[in-house]
Amino acid sequence: MSDAEVEQALKDVNVIDDTNLNEVMLSVANPNEAVAYFERTIAQYPNRIDLRRGLAKSLVRAKKPAAAATAWKTVTEMPGSTSEDRVDYADALIRANNWSEAEVQLNRVPPTHETFKRYRLEAMVADSKKEWKKADSFYETAVGLTTTPSGTLNNWGFSKLTRGDYAGAESLFSEALSYDNSLFTAKNNLVLARAAQRKYDLPVISMTQIERAQLLHTSALSAIKQGDVNTGKALLAEAIDTHPQHFDAAVRSLEALENGRTVDG
Repeated sequence: MSDAEVEQALKDVNVIDDTNLNEVMLSVANPNEAVAYFERTIAQYPNRIDLRRGLAKSLVRAKKPAAAATAWKTVTEMPGSTSEDRVDYADALIRANNWSEAEVQLNRVPPTHETFKRYRLEAMVADSKKEWKKADSFYETAVGLTTTPSGTLNNWGFSKLTRGDYAGAESLFSEALSYDNSLFTAKNNLVLARAAQRKYDLPVISMTQIERAQLLHTSALSAIKQGDVNTGKALLAEAIDTHPQHFDAAVRSLEALENGRTVDG
């Protein structure tokens, strides 16, 4: 092989090694280490869009949404950017609480780009504007595009909860748990939706002893807020008895109630 051929062969190997390292940095590395790695490498290869994507994703993982949004904006302005890049840009904007610009970016995604993430974000934006019909339509579409819809169903249920559609919320939280019965947020939200309908008994769902105590506490506080004080007292006592260790929050709530003080929720 000539010197030029050897150099090209080595360069090709290095590209493959770089690609593998990029994947490793995105999956197992500490997010801040990944950010530093991509920043260093971008200084050498500023025009490589894969490195720019890696930096943006790492900034999201490192919980630096404003910086991630800036990084994704750069990606969307580079040759070779895709509709998925713009969706990821909108996601970072939402994480940075920039809802209006997120909507602008989602509106620039072509309708043919039909992905779970796109519709989940569309639903969240519609929710933020209290456009309930649009939100419901987007949530329904998103759920149909994934095999793991529990988190989205939980979000949809919470949207219904904030609107006062407690029965609708209860149904969605139950459905979320049918896909993932370990999702404690959905369990807690389910109890809130039931309690809002004055159904204070716990639903028949999988739960640990600690979770049962915590859910009884949630139901108790909801009952007290709705004026069902005696029911709330009984539920607090049950929560304290159920918890395998000392349940400080429930003890404090019961003591405050018995001493005529306001119960913190």
